[in-house]
Amino acid sequence: MKDDNSRLVYSTESGRIDEPKTAPVRPKGDGVVRIQRQTSGRKGKGVCLITGIDADDAELATLAAELKKKCGCGGSLKEGVIEIQGDKRDLIKSLLEAKGMKVKFAGG
Repeated sequence: MKDDNSRLVYSTESGRIDEPKTAPVRPKGDGVVRIQRQTSGRKGKGVCLITGIDADDAELATLAAELKKKCGCGGSLKEGVIEIQGDKRDLIKSLLEAKGMKVKFAGG
């Protein structure tokens, strides 16, 4: 009885079977950085989500730190998406365009 949805999790010979972890693959961007304002699931507090930046996590972390410092607010980096607290879309757009990025406002 072989099922495609089943997998081996324990063997009496070798004990618990751990599957190798794979890093999540981020989709390749189209070269356009998108800024979106989101309030859903945040108790009415708005954040700006910045997506579409083709960089590794270390570069994104330094960019997020720089944006937080220039905006004078908090934020975080989650799964390749930079979150900046508050509605600072115009300031973020001008800062990213000064770095040579093509920026658009996304719906939200």
